[in-house]
Amino acid sequence: MKSILITGGAGFIGSHVVRCFVRKYPHLRIVNLDKLTYAGNLANLFDVEKEPNYEFIKADIVDAEAISEIFRQYQFDAVIHLAAESHVDRSISNPMEFIFTNIVGTVNLLNAAREIWQNPEGKRFYHISTDEVYGSLGETGLFLESTAYDPRSPYSASKASSDHLVRAYHHTYKLPVVISNCSNNYGSFQFPEKLIPLSINNIRQNKPIPIYGKGENIRDWLYVEDHASAIDLIFHEGKDGETYNIGGNNEWTNIHLIRALCRVMDKKLDRPTGDSEKLITFVKDRAGHDLRYAIDSSKLQKELGWQPSLQFEEGLEKTVEWYLSNESWMNNITSGEYQKYYDTQYNKR
Repeated sequence: MKSILITGGAGFIGSHVVRCFVRKYPHLRIVNLDKLTYAGNLANLFDVEKEPNYEFIKADIVDAEAISEIFRQYQFDAVIHLAAESHVDRSISNPMEFIFTNIVGTVNLLNAAREIWQNPEGKRFYHISTDEVYGSLGETGLFLESTAYDPRSPYSASKASSDHLVRAYHHTYKLPVVISNCSNNYGSFQFPEKLIPLSINNIRQNKPIPIYGKGENIRDWLYVEDHASAIDLIFHEGKDGETYNIGGNNEWTNIHLIRALCRVMDKKLDRPTGDSEKLITFVKDRAGHDLRYAIDSSKLQKELGWQPSLQFEEGLEKTVEWYLSNESWMNNITSGEYQKYYDTQYNKR
């Protein structure tokens, strides 16, 4: 049985990728490696954790010795690398954590893969990155795979560095790699420090919805399950050494997005139209806040045939329905109770 390592598989995007691979490829052993930081939650995978082709390992990718030992033990045939510190605000207040995890951690994985892949044929190191490495767009234009890097935050700079290192290992050591850069994800199981689940939770509790500046910053939104399907496709059919941009073709200003979300929430909570919008509160803008991100996914669409399955309005409604139907999950997150799940489910085995 071939073994695939998925790092960061207890996180938001990672859990969707793990679920996709465990269910779709029962002939593959899927190993989820996660440090279980505040954003890692094994309850995200309760529906697949007992599948025979799934295994979880708690480890920190910054620990080079531990990572090398795990690679030697499992002899992975491929790596799908999602583990990362990812919240821009946290990178501004604590950049070193992002340097260690996103840069040093990635190099440790590359070194471990290079060590065991003496014959790289049939192997693959897939590095998942972000559109934020490209910097900020003006009112027009789209990020292409050829767009020059211009990161503006410690988070995006650390991801840009890891992207460059992955490419360097491909060119220097002939390591078989592929990279994808995605736009903003949304959907189920997202940690509620991010805009959409934070706003859903605040509306649910009649708390203020904080919006940076005037809410004029623009993001391209990608439904997380569409992202997972793109990762699956790129992993199996992408060309070594190539980069693929993954976007949802859904550009929204933050304020228009939140107003749309408020309308959906009013409908789902049976509130008067406009009730939730009263909670919008403008706050001091984030330092170095990029104006606009927008991705051109035409390479992925033309070469590999991928298309997003949902328009944003449909995906937003599905997302709201999930959070309102899973209030216990949200309550466990916001109370910190979810961090006990690993202890009760795994440490006692």
